[in-house]
Amino acid sequence: MASNMDREMILADFQACTGIENIDEAITLLEQNNWDLVAAINGVIPQENGILQSEYGSETIPGPAFNPASHPTPVPTSSSSSSSSAFRPVMPSRQIVERQPRMLDFRVEYRDRNVDVVLEDSCTVGEIKQILENELQIPVSKMLLKGWKTGDVEDSTVLKSLHLPKNNSLYVLTPDLPPPSSSSHASALQESLNQNFMLIITHREVQREYNLNFSGSSTIQEVKRNVYDLTSIPVRHQLWEGWPTSATDDSMCLAESGLSYPCHRLTVGRRSSPAQIREQSEEQSTDVHMVSDSDGDDFEDATEFGVDDGEVFGMASSALRKSPMMPENAENEGDALLQFTAEFSSRYGDCHPVFFIGSLEAAFQEAFYVKARDRKLLAIYLHHDESVLTNVFCSQMLCAESIVSYLSQNFITWAWDLTKDSNRARFLTMCNRHFGSVVAQTIRTQKTDQFPLFLIIMGKRSSNEVLNVIQGNTTVDELMMRLMAAMEIFTAQQQEDIKDEDEREARENVKREQDEAYRLSLEADRAKREAHEREMAEQFRLEQIRKEQEEEREAIRLSLEQALPPEPKEENAEPVSKLRIRTPSGEFLERRFLASSKLQIVFDFVASKGFPWDEYKLLSTFPRRDVTQLDPNKSLLEVKLFPQETLFLEAKE
Repeated sequence: MASNMDREMILADFQACTGIENIDEAITLLEQNNWDLVAAINGVIPQENGILQSEYGSETIPGPAFNPASHPTPVPTSSSSSSSSAFRPVMPSRQIVERQPRMLDFRVEYRDRNVDVVLEDSCTVGEIKQILENELQIPVSKMLLKGWKTGDVEDSTVLKSLHLPKNNSLYVLTPDLPPPSSSSHASALQESLNQNFMLIITHREVQREYNLNFSGSSTIQEVKRNVYDLTSIPVRHQLWEGWPTSATDDSMCLAESGLSYPCHRLTVGRRSSPAQIREQSEEQSTDVHMVSDSDGDDFEDATEFGVDDGEVFGMASSALRKSPMMPENAENEGDALLQFTAEFSSRYGDCHPVFFIGSLEAAFQEAFYVKARDRKLLAIYLHHDESVLTNVFCSQMLCAESIVSYLSQNFITWAWDLTKDSNRARFLTMCNRHFGSVVAQTIRTQKTDQFPLFLIIMGKRSSNEVLNVIQGNTTVDELMMRLMAAMEIFTAQQQEDIKDEDEREARENVKREQDEAYRLSLEADRAKREAHEREMAEQFRLEQIRKEQEEEREAIRLSLEQALPPEPKEENAEPVSKLRIRTPSGEFLERRFLASSKLQIVFDFVASKGFPWDEYKLLSTFPRRDVTQLDPNKSLLEVKLFPQETLFLEAKE
């Protein structure tokens, strides 16, 4: 740690080299560099501004070139003057370079914009805000400039006082300004696309309601096609009421159509053909069989209107038949299950099992491919409208509260309608793929009156096992007993799976811990190796610096030794002064000098022996005085070192 006297000398040299007149600022910069003069000057003045070099090579100081004319001969009693006199210019002819203002670069981020600002360090924080006000069109009063390493600063703060690096990153906050309307509109639209709309659609002819769920990204055309599956009314013959006035295009998605969220009511009916309008005006009979007695002109008109004979008869008889549980040739299993659930609720009430909406593969994922503790049995309900047992099984067994509660707690329930041949063939294909040909053949050979069927599936490691096939001719108690029996088998298997899974997780945890410990060990070894390499590199660097300093000191010593005038003989015409100098190690240096020689020659002699006078002081005994404080331009006779004198060297503090 530097002493107080050394710090005063360092402070004086620092101010002389950098031109910083403010003492507090100079002390702050020196303290930041632990009073390292070279490091402090390098941090303030660029290298190209010049180099100051110690006369004896003790240190090289970047800074403005030294001008002897601007530094008068020092006064002996001034410590700062003595420090300044220890330096000589490398290039005496170079003039003092004025300290150039330091430029600072700022990258300022605001939302999705970046603004680059370049200012001198003499500017204030407020000037940065004024530039940002022009670039971002944000009033200064609404702007918070954040990212300063010293915390929040005032607008009047000078950048130089913050001691910032050359490159800086800041950001602007505007808590009092609303976000841009375009982004809010886009986010609102995106939110609407992710919402589900409940459409309550009333079929006018049969006075029946359908509750259909659609995502906001679905189109109006998709809604009309789904309604065709439910009502058998082709899209071109559908007559709608209740669509918003903005819904002018069938390709428009529901989120943009202006529907009420979360529910919206619509009414759909069939357009009447000209023949039907004429027939209704002549006869008020509502007998649906009268359509077949119409004359040929009616059917010709129907054809012209785009309705064929089958559609006319289908329209007339649609009021007498119930809607199918599932559309024929359903492309999407999730949509088919939505219709199945809605139709099941319409027929048998809201107290029924919660049917899984999605594909059979998705039901497998939900039931089997989770943690062992979360697995459930899979119950597949196979419906058939033409079986005489269907209504009784659904209303009395499947919708019983005890059965519904037990299924919801322990099962994932998936359903399919086998009434249509196409749907039956599709399920048999799925069954053959997931359960094998034996189970598929068993279902294929079931007679219509043996439906509905209830399949209980348990997932295993390699395959899915059918535990039970329950036919429709059963009772509530028997159904519950068979469900519980399947649950017992599943529970036993689940406990084994939980045990195996816990053991596997324990092994994986041990392996992860070992891998982590190994990784940390590798990182520690690498860190030690890198630290050792850094230490060796630092030692090598310090050794190189030491060697360079020694070589430089030796070169200076030799140059001083060669520059000394020859030692006069004892018998000389001019007066001769004989000096005897004691070194700190106890040795004596003896030499004769002309009495008219300057004191500086004595200093050079002592320095040529390895004792530079900026590190050692030369003292006399009687009277005791510091000779190094005397004017080096005076002669030995003037400083009373004649005819002989004994001096001793003492290291400076």
